[in-house]
Amino acid sequence: MNTFFFGLYPYVAVAVCFFVGWARFDRDQYTWKTGSSQMLANNGMRLASNLFHVGVLFILMGHVVGLLTPEAIYHHFISTQAKQLLAMISGGFFGIVCLVGLVMLVRRRMEDPRVRATSTTSDIVVLFLLLAQLILGLLTVLISTQHLDGSVMVMLANWAQYIVTFQMDKAVASIEGVNIIYKLHVFLGLTLILIAPFTRLVHVVSAPIWYLMRPYQIVRKKSAQA
Repeated sequence: MNTFFFGLYPYVAVAVCFFVGWARFDRDQYTWKTGSSQMLANNGMRLASNLFHVGVLFILMGHVVGLLTPEAIYHHFISTQAKQLLAMISGGFFGIVCLVGLVMLVRRRMEDPRVRATSTTSDIVVLFLLLAQLILGLLTVLISTQHLDGSVMVMLANWAQYIVTFQMDKAVASIEGVNIIYKLHVFLGLTLILIAPFTRLVHVVSAPIWYLMRPYQIVRKKSAQA
């Protein structure tokens, strides 16, 4: 089971995400969108969305940098123990920020009649999967307090780096001894990658950078005489 879920499954998830996402973008570009429901119910939407997206962006960046930076590189700047403590504090803070925003979004989607009526099954499933993933992530912060030497963090980083470098046997061996909560967190993260091309999560990989610096849209100009 370790070989399948943490050796083969990462490649399956990424392959499905890439090829199905490519096919969807090629054949059904009009479905490639966030599916925002803000126009249906704007009450609390901006705060909830901002909390969620700020939190999740910092969490994703932290995971990428933390898992894929080799020890030989970050040891020039920070020790393993200090790196884990930094990850726990920053991850815990932004995890809570993200969780608050997500709970608000879940409540809005489930309790507002107009939003609920226009929600698809995949919309609801994705929200609850994200909620479960965030809770698991926060639980890993608590579990990490039991081993502040950074040993488990190194094992997880080795797993990610071995997966990226196609060393499946070493990857499986690296993650085999970690707590089940870490394994569930990794598995659910891979599952979110797997289902992304079938849901609105596809917008994550296509958010245009220029969107943040876009000019105001001019709907109608006033005439000179006016």
